[in-house]
Amino acid sequence: MRIRNGGPDDAAAVLEMFDAAVRRLVAAGRAAQWGTEPFSAVPARVAQVAGFAASGGMRIAEVAGRPAGCLVVGDAMPYVPPAGEPELYVRVLLTSGAYTGRGVGAALLRRARQEAVAGGKSLLRVDCWAGGDGRLVRYYQEQGFTPAQAFTVGDWPGRVLEMRLPGPAD
Repeated sequence: MRIRNGGPDDAAAVLEMFDAAVRRLVAAGRAAQWGTEPFSAVPARVAQVAGFAASGGMRIAEVAGRPAGCLVVGDAMPYVPPAGEPELYVRVLLTSGAYTGRGVGAALLRRARQEAVAGGKSLLRVDCWAGGDGRLVRYYQEQGFTPAQAFTVGDWPGRVLEMRLPGPAD
């Protein structure tokens, strides 16, 4: 697996990953996570992905030259409380269905942690859907994150998770 910087040329592949993820979530009875509409059919979602691709924070995991996952890091999302300390925020973590369960998400999160430490950040945060059976929150806990604030956006339940990072002397 190779992780490279992403950019505007990757927006279409990332939209395809989101569309496939929506189909998988709907089929698994988890439509409340991202809805039932493909991201590529919602202009605001298309614009959001284009913004992620242009942000400088997109990373693409590739396996045999094919996109296997996407990470976007940057500032915290506007709907979560500010951290009050230097942080890097995982804005997107997405794995292509063909590579689910093969460590792509974990590798991308390791990359985010490395970038945060290299940037002198003391905190890595992420948020996720906290509904359903809580499986997504547990996934992030298994990756070393600790649950922090609960929040809602409309009727969408979310959870912020955080990971404390070593300081320069650690």
